[in-house]
Amino acid sequence: MFIDNDTIVGLMAYDVVIERSDSGRMVARLEAPMMISIDDPDSAKLEFPKGFTAYMIENDSLTSMIRGDYGVNYEKKELVLAKHNVVVKNLNTKEVMETERLFWDQKKKMIYTGCLVKISGPDKLIYGDSMIAREDFSKRELFGITATIEIDEDE
Repeated sequence: MFIDNDTIVGLMAYDVVIERSDSGRMVARLEAPMMISIDDPDSAKLEFPKGFTAYMIENDSLTSMIRGDYGVNYEKKELVLAKHNVVVKNLNTKEVMETERLFWDQKKKMIYTGCLVKISGPDKLIYGDSMIAREDFSKRELFGITATIEIDEDE
């Protein structure tokens, strides 16, 4: 039996690991239980219907991670859409951001959402109605903020 490659528009893979490097150093790693590659000339994309976890790496150390129950990587735009139970963690500051929808612009190394955001840390809880941040979640700008901050009564 012969298969005409022109009729195949997508491929499926399981237990996927994708690594991104810059100047020979690994800067990101994406892991997913399932990936569907859709090879459309106008909008090639990788779909992660069972979720994914992406790790940002700096100087050979994990700095942050992004996880979602569903994801799509739009290859030409270098843009990832994460949906449903999206979690971003800064592993250095121990801060965790939760939302339902997040865009990750890999060219600009930025993440952003127009959805409600919850950020928790060792000493704070912050809510916002939207956010833009560095992909490693080290610097961010929140909009429509409400917060609960622990205050030391002894001071």
